Order: sequence, then structure tokens, then C-alpha cells
Amino acid sequence: MRWLTLYARSRRVPASLAAVVISAVTVWALARGGDEGPADPRLPALVLAAGVMAASTGLGGQDLALDRTAAIRWMPRRAAHVLLAGAAVCTVLLTVQTMGESLATIAFAVRDSAGLMGLAGLGAALLGGRHAWTPPFAWLVFSFLVPPATSAPMRVATWMLLPPGAAAGTWTALVLTVAGTAAYAVAGPRR
Repeated sequence: MRWLTLYARSRRVPASLAAVVISAVTVWALARGGDEGPADPRLPALVLAAGVMAASTGLGGQDLALDRTAAIRWMPRRAAHVLLAGAAVCTVLLTVQTMGESLATIAFAVRDSAGLMGLAGLGAALLGGRHAWTPPFAWLVFSFLVPPATSAPMRVATWMLLPPGAAAGTWTALVLTVAGTAAYAVAGPRR
């Protein structure tokens, strides 16, 4: 159990978890008191993206050379790190919702947190752990700025704002989750 505590501290898990909780509570507090109409998907997407960006800081260790020479198998630990971070971000949003203001459905939260965490894993593998947050941030900004999707490519590009049952959103999130987790698990963070 000691190795798990040391791993969590080296990957800045406590600070990341605090940032995830603070961002979710802040957006929940700002969303309170709104009308009872359909929820705007941008608020939960913002909460999930902020959580993933905070969690992505732990995708690179303190010393990459030391990580690469360690006598332990990193692939399963890296894959578990990405998947558990995505689950934690999703759980925080769903837990904050229990205080009264519903921001998103469970399907929406699971899909977006998994896809965004896969994007962060791709970012870590391609850009390094310090810059793993940039792909989720860039995709979020793009999704917020483009007009509503009408064509299939635009539905794929704005997957995180689509309703939970949309095939384009589900498949895009699934591909990003699998590709990002696999890339990060196999290659690790870029130097």
C-alpha cells in the first residue's frame, strides 16, 4: 500500500483531486437558480474538461528517466491511471449534482470524462506530461466556438456537446479513450 501512496504523491493526485472538486463545486454554485429547462451541455463539459486538465498534470512523473528505468511494469499502471482519473472526474461531477442542481446525465458524464481523459493521455504521449492538458482544452474551446453541428464531421468535432445517445459523440469518445489510454500506456509521457 505504501507504493500506492508514494505513486499518488509523485503524480500530484491530492492537488489534482482538490482542483477537480473545487472546479465542480464552483460551476455547480454558478449554475444554481437557473430555470428548470433543458440543461446547457456546455456547463458539464466545462466541469469535466477542467477536471481532466487538473488530473492530466499527474500524467508525467518528477523524473522521466527514473520512470523509464524502474524495475516495475509501467503499462498497466499508466492505463489504470488514465482510466481511474477519468472515473474520478466523472464521479466528482455526479456527486456534486446530488446537492440539488442536475448538470448532466450519467451517460453524458461518463462519455465526456472518458473521451477527455483519452485526449489527455494522447496529449501526454505526444506533447509530454506538462502539456497533456492542451488537447482537451483546445477541443473544448473549438466545441464552444463553432456553430451547432449539422454535418457528420462537425458532429464528430463537437462530440462533447452532443446528447448522450448520439452515435457520433459516443463513438468519438470511445475512440479517443482507447487510443489515448493505449498511447499513454505503451509510450508513456514524451520527454
